Amino acid sequence: MKNEDSVFYNKKFINCGGRLISLETPLVMGVINVTPDSFYDGGKYSSDKDILDSVGEMIEEGVAIIDVGAYSTRPKASDISIEEEKQRLLPAIKLIKSHYPDAIISADTFRSSVASDSINEGAMIINDISGGTMDEKMFETIAHYNVPYIMMHIQGTPQNMQDNPLYNDIVIDIMDYFIPKLDKLKLMGINDIIIDPGFGFGKNLEQNYELLKKLYLFKMLDCPICCGFSRKSMINKVIRTKPSEALNGTTVLNTLALLQGVKILRVHDVKEAIEAIKIVNYYQKA
Repeated sequence: MKNEDSVFYNKKFINCGGRLISLETPLVMGVINVTPDSFYDGGKYSSDKDILDSVGEMIEEGVAIIDVGAYSTRPKASDISIEEEKQRLLPAIKLIKSHYPDAIISADTFRSSVASDSINEGAMIINDISGGTMDEKMFETIAHYNVPYIMMHIQGTPQNMQDNPLYNDIVIDIMDYFIPKLDKLKLMGINDIIIDPGFGFGKNLEQNYELLKKLYLFKMLDCPICCGFSRKSMINKVIRTKPSEALNGTTVLNTLALLQGVKILRVHDVKEAIEAIKIVNYYQKA
């Protein structure tokens, strides 16, 4: 059975500021981290020119969403204040929107006030690594602005999530995390919900690959699935690379995810993800 024929998965569009974005062909979300300490691209976007050059290149390559983050969520990353996150994030969103007014921008934040201000500056999607667990007002904020919401699974916080992640059954445990949140969001009138199982966020190497192997099961939740494997340690620990050398490994994992019905790939390297989507689509239609 082809993924697009699944009895479980029906949603084919998300509404971004009145624009219907098709999910029939998987989309690529390009990462812009305006932080000094991200695990791969920390400090890369230290000037307006750096940001605009990268966004322009991503758009040329076919990116659908620009995901802008200002809080490093790598394991053991330092916590920063709300004010500092806003000082980094909001000017970047405003800059991108002023030069690329048609760009669909996602704000990568788990803080409701940062989400609110980001939407007011032009963000159309909120990408929350905490799935609402780190700010009890996040769901209200999403409902108020009626924007698509990427709800990720995390066990713990970025500061402690890799200390000793434990699961009885990783798929069932993550399902149990998502289901009540989905029910609550839908009761609040939020319809454009995307789930992200959170690879690397409170999962060890074996747990990440068990989750990847059973990724297709999350289609039962009837939400588009977003995944971010880009240059992560679950690649580097297996093939003994550094993040800077992990593009090939990233493409392999993206391909495995696409074959299981993933609809959004969050990546640092847009061109290669687009190529993976084209090849998988051709393979599935053959």
